[in-house]
Amino acid sequence: MDSGETPESIARRVADAALGHPDVVELSAGGFSTLATPAPGGRVRGVAVRRAEIEVGVVVRYGRALPEIAAELRRELAPIAGGRAVHVSVEDVVAGLGGIPSGG
Repeated sequence: MDSGETPESIARRVADAALGHPDVVELSAGGFSTLATPAPGGRVRGVAVRRAEIEVGVVVRYGRALPEIAAELRRELAPIAGGRAVHVSVEDVVAGLGGIPSGG
């Protein structure tokens, strides 16, 4: 762990930062709900803090290249990760959200 931080506190900071990205609609725990970190009273959904890595599952808005979004998130989350590798998986893509008018 980095500077005595708990996995829970790291997961919460990573979750907040990921949700602050303009293309992220929500976090996702994945198809089998494995992307989560245990926390008092439940878990931090969508962020799995492990010894050497952090996995983040996101649902993004339609419109941009997914590899670009994932790379941006990795760069933004790396300083919070405490030296761990950051892996971002795009679990779903949604259209018509976020005040962007859809055609018609």
